[in-house]
Amino acid sequence: MRRTALLVDRRFAHHDTGRRHPESPARIEALCELFEAAPLSALPRVAARAATEEELRRVHDAAHVAAVAASAARPHTQFDADTPASSGSFDAALLAAGGAVAMADAILAGDVDNGFAALRPPGHHAEGNHPMGFCLFNNVAVVARHLTDARGLSRVLVVDWDVHHGNGTQHSFYDSDQVLYVSTHQYPFYPGTGRPEETGRGRASGYTVNVPMPAGCGDDEYLAAFRDLVLPLAREFAPEFVLVSAGYDAHRSDPLASMALSTAAFGAMTDALVEVADESARGRVLLLLEGGYDIEALKDSVATSIAHLADPAAFVAGGGELTAWGRLSREALAPYWETL
Repeated sequence: MRRTALLVDRRFAHHDTGRRHPESPARIEALCELFEAAPLSALPRVAARAATEEELRRVHDAAHVAAVAASAARPHTQFDADTPASSGSFDAALLAAGGAVAMADAILAGDVDNGFAALRPPGHHAEGNHPMGFCLFNNVAVVARHLTDARGLSRVLVVDWDVHHGNGTQHSFYDSDQVLYVSTHQYPFYPGTGRPEETGRGRASGYTVNVPMPAGCGDDEYLAAFRDLVLPLAREFAPEFVLVSAGYDAHRSDPLASMALSTAAFGAMTDALVEVADESARGRVLLLLEGGYDIEALKDSVATSIAHLADPAAFVAGGGELTAWGRLSREALAPYWETL
């Protein structure tokens, strides 16, 4: 069984988006409860800590950081039509970005093998110079820059399976050949980016790979995309670290999109990326929470991803809680695994 660490912090709920906003504190509260219950309660933890200005400034300009910091002095700030902030949002966003870096460092140090960071606010829409799409700071981009600029890695893979294209992440690395960014997403859809011809610039041409998919796609289409495109490219790149923008809004129950993924498919995609990490990255893979707005589907899908990070067979053998929860073991996922 792999040593899979978890990160969550109730202070993420201090980011108050308002009564009707889909990216609500209820998301993180549900995951706190999930992580506190068996079997996930037995997994090691990494504590969140605030990102430093240096860590943020590798991705975001000074005006962006200052604007988010200024929101702490007001009960409500509206960055765009979709992206509110409250007086507690800046601190929550610092903890999310810094916690992600702390988890990556724990994995690099060999304290744990891999991990899942349940972060809030999410990050992949945040651009270098402005918040956007529920996102204040771009957590996955901050981690990737930390790995390349501070830890000396030269090949970091970022796979984004959120139903929305990660425009901010793409733009953060559009000129970099140190980060391979691969996104599967519903298209056309918010935010409007993520066309196949968006492939990177200059020496980074080919290091951005977009897999736009029409509404209604489900397990077969996603797993075929992984088999035929994502995995061959990832293996050719031979990453030293694998990061995943793990959004669960492509689930068939999610209210904000029109995809049809099952809970089981998230386990299969996790397995595939763990395999890539085992081949070239010493097993170093970190999943960072992005979207997912049906609470029950979010809990089920996150639990499934974590089980497949840690090893589903070991979870079942250790007490059968996964089966009792209705999660799918590796044996139940055999048809998907064979497809991959």
